[in-house]
Amino acid sequence: MEVYRIILVLLSSIIFFILSCSAAVDTVYTNHRIKDGTTIVSDGETYELGFFSPGKSKNRYLGIWYKKISPCTVVWVANRQTPIKDASGVFQVTSEGVLLSHSGGNSNTVIWSSNFTVSARNVNPVAKLLDSGNLVVWDGYGNKENPIWQSFDYPGNTLLPGMKFGKDLITGRERYFTSWKSPDDPSIGFYKFWVDTNGYPQIFVGELGQGETLRVGPWNGLGFQGIPVENKNPIFSTEFVVNQKEIYYRYKLKSTTVQRVILMWDGMVRRLQSNKRTQEWVDYANVVVDACSRYGTCGPFGSCSMKSSLPCSCLEGFDPRVPEEWNSWDWSSGCQRKKPLDCRTQDFFHKISGVIFPDTRRSWYNESMSLGECEMVCRSNCSCTAYANLDIRNGGSGCLIWFDELMDIKEYDYYQELYIRMATSELAAKSQFSFNKKKGILVVLLSVLSAALLLCAVAYACRKKVKRLHKKGRGSRAHTLDKNHTSLQMDNLDELPFFSLHKIAEATDNFNIDNKIGEGGFGPVYKGVLENGQVIAVKRLSETSQQGVDEFQNEVICIAKLQHRNLVKLLGYCIHGNEMILIYEYMDNKSLDSFIFDETRGSMLDWPQRFRIIHGIARGILYLHQDSRLQIIHRDLKAGNILLDSEMNPKISDFGLARKFVGHDDMAKTKKVVGTHGYISPEYAVHGHFSIKSDVFSFGVVVLEIVSGKKNRGFSHEAHSDNLLGHAWRLYKEDNSIELMSASLRNSYVMSEVLRSIHVALLCVQHHAEDRPTILSVVLMLISKGALPPPKQPAFFTEESYREVDTVSSLEEYMITLLHAR
Repeated sequence: MEVYRIILVLLSSIIFFILSCSAAVDTVYTNHRIKDGTTIVSDGETYELGFFSPGKSKNRYLGIWYKKISPCTVVWVANRQTPIKDASGVFQVTSEGVLLSHSGGNSNTVIWSSNFTVSARNVNPVAKLLDSGNLVVWDGYGNKENPIWQSFDYPGNTLLPGMKFGKDLITGRERYFTSWKSPDDPSIGFYKFWVDTNGYPQIFVGELGQGETLRVGPWNGLGFQGIPVENKNPIFSTEFVVNQKEIYYRYKLKSTTVQRVILMWDGMVRRLQSNKRTQEWVDYANVVVDACSRYGTCGPFGSCSMKSSLPCSCLEGFDPRVPEEWNSWDWSSGCQRKKPLDCRTQDFFHKISGVIFPDTRRSWYNESMSLGECEMVCRSNCSCTAYANLDIRNGGSGCLIWFDELMDIKEYDYYQELYIRMATSELAAKSQFSFNKKKGILVVLLSVLSAALLLCAVAYACRKKVKRLHKKGRGSRAHTLDKNHTSLQMDNLDELPFFSLHKIAEATDNFNIDNKIGEGGFGPVYKGVLENGQVIAVKRLSETSQQGVDEFQNEVICIAKLQHRNLVKLLGYCIHGNEMILIYEYMDNKSLDSFIFDETRGSMLDWPQRFRIIHGIARGILYLHQDSRLQIIHRDLKAGNILLDSEMNPKISDFGLARKFVGHDDMAKTKKVVGTHGYISPEYAVHGHFSIKSDVFSFGVVVLEIVSGKKNRGFSHEAHSDNLLGHAWRLYKEDNSIELMSASLRNSYVMSEVLRSIHVALLCVQHHAEDRPTILSVVLMLISKGALPPPKQPAFFTEESYREVDTVSSLEEYMITLLHAR
């Protein structure tokens, strides 16, 4: 007891401050009291425990946070549901081994308890904050490997390295995560993140009391399906343990990097990494959010894909269960078999790949079976609808079989094979189709052979026509090249269809001026029609263009391998002598700026259409920044580069200025600043720094233009000299943002959606890049209804600020190239 008296005397003689690193103790003994203003430091000085107030709240909570990271980042909260209203809080360990937090003063009310009492006598309970962030209570005379209580068993919203995430099958204890209610309120929010142990275990995110909204998995031996696997991850290792005693996921750090996985208040799961240089948390990885991410989007036996205009389709051998609903874009009823199964016959199994496996809650698994044995088990059970290998390592092993309906299948660049049970009659139909197809091919081949002599006869005439066309061309150029040009020897051109100049000339009627539909920095764009009737857009490099081989090559590299419903599709290319031509799918409604900035055409675009366009642009950028095989920074996002198809779906175009980035290499510097005034972020315009946040800034400008129908650059108002950003900011501060909306939307707008769009846009155009959200957060903010953080002052909010940037740019020897609409 003498030791305790000495410690108490020392504590009473020192003034402690909240979150102070200089006033701390590292161990709590029996009956030791820690008052608000005192912190306990972990043994490795990574974490601290004490009382804190989150955000703007004045409530006090007992919690654990990072000691050396500013601002305060909390990873665990004890009294989430019962805050203390003043700074009278006390933390205590009783002689029975119970952790208590209570308010001081006369009431001395217990506001949180660990509710765990040591039953054995002669126990000396000791509490300690470990450097893993785990607050533990040990028997001072016992084994420290088995604490009698630990905070890791009662997680909040944060998964730390070394923490088990799952279920103890012996005790029944589940370790799952619940979101905070808001950034200022750590009480239990609306979302839950858990490991479901029914069938083969998998991970879900869902709204509390409402069921699942998103599914991750299942585990394939290396990682969860749908999340890219890094074979040589230098930062952390992962494990997923499934045995008779417990089921859990855990990750461990390999370096001094600081990482955490957090369930955000808006339901998003993010893996964040601390940047020591900037003292910021940056996204390392997160769960993909798109039209296919929501659980069961396409219903039973439906498959969801972001590569097609409509996300849902039926698996082969299945038709929509309710065609009327399916045709009205309600896919929840899913699909049904064309041919019913007959267990008395020998059903066959159709192999598919490139999908994330269906929900495994109605499944059975065995880790030691071969794939052949797995098929036998499935055949022997009439309720079995599919089977697959459980583990992809070493050529595949284990058995996973599904019963009843297959739910939540998503297309993904992933090649683990799934075998779906099909009726024998369906196999017969497939065989008949295959025979008819081969017969048709034979007929076509005979027809082709019979026409061969005719084609040879006209070939010479065609060659002469192309030569005449080329000779008639535009004279000499600085960038003469052909298909064998050394700078264009890359895999992208080998994968992309090559169009002959003759074919393009025929499609555009020799580039007739009547077929010209626009012109941009690269050159004129023509409408064309191929022999098969397909309508195309032909972008031809102009002899007066400041662009050339680099931009042509860049566009091919950046877009040839990208497929997304909100990106314009590159169909092919042509290189012939001096000609460099790109062929795209044709967009019936041309570009977004031709609608929103035109008073007559603008009235044709009501608010629901504009809101859908905003969502589509955001999803397209999300794909570029996060989900594509090549991560892309566009660098020239603007209304003129958003094309609209026949159904007014937005498609991002013009990748001539885009740049690739890999992993965290998402910040770069250039001395040649290119883009369009009014859309360029300040750090890019002034210092040549561009990043994914540069695209976010441009997106924010586009959103404000869509809402207002006004251009940012050149905007005028009789009461002030602000541009559109400044005007939107002024209205926001006056709590009058709705006045920004275009008058043409008065009969169709939804006030909550308009105000939310303006708010999100102002977050995107904040002056400092670190203040702007990622495009993933933007997508989530647009689809959710929760509170949004207040925006800070935007960049370039007056016309004078643009002129100042022009002056600074010239002094720092940077060049801003003003590109016109394309």
